[in-house]
Amino acid sequence: MRISHLNCATMRPALAPPMVAHVLLLERPDGLALVDTGFGTGDLADRKRLGRPFLTTVRPDLDPGETALAQVKARGHDPADVTDIVLTHLDLDHAGGIGDFPNARVHVHATEHAAATHPSLREKARYVGAQWAHGPQWTLHEEGGDDWFGFASVTALADDVVVVPLHGHTRGHSGVAVRRDDGTWLLHAGDAFFHGGQLADPPACPVSLAAFQRLMAIDNRARLANLDRLQELARGNDEVTVICAHDKAQYDELSGA
Repeated sequence: MRISHLNCATMRPALAPPMVAHVLLLERPDGLALVDTGFGTGDLADRKRLGRPFLTTVRPDLDPGETALAQVKARGHDPADVTDIVLTHLDLDHAGGIGDFPNARVHVHATEHAAATHPSLREKARYVGAQWAHGPQWTLHEEGGDDWFGFASVTALADDVVVVPLHGHTRGHSGVAVRRDDGTWLLHAGDAFFHGGQLADPPACPVSLAAFQRLMAIDNRARLANLDRLQELARGNDEVTVICAHDKAQYDELSGA
């Protein structure tokens, strides 16, 4: 399986470093798969659906060339060959591109799907139902009974793409672990943390991002508990590389940018 690293949304928050939407393109024997999608063409066509608070605070570029659709095509692939999309969660900057691949199965934790389709008052602003108005082929995953390096997990695709529940940022937030050809793993931890320095010893994070993480967490205690576990995993296991969705330095290193 070949893994390509895509940036599907450059964001320029006023009080934080520039951010990316780190998306994985997996070239598998039976088709293509995406881990997260960033923004899609529908978001660019109707920017207002992202909401003024988000656009003002996060300041996304909304570059057509950064959509997953454009980047899949640029690599010479037919978008119809994207058979599966595995989402860390359904926040608007992660799920915007699913409508560009209407025939793909969309994998997400069942609790996250429930949160997005029946949000509480607090949750409503983070989800944009128009992003899945086309009626995706949802594949919902429950809490896993399998074990992945001490984490509960459930297999999403064969035995090389695994959903790892990491709740806290959202109700059903999860990581997605991908097995590389050499047998090691890449864990896309979504928004379980926002800055690569949070995995260091001692951890470090810009004050603005630390505050934003607390603000956006639906269950901050659970988020912090999972962050502790990810720190332990990243520091003590050379079989796993842990990344998050928005750290530009991590993206640059892995993509060769």
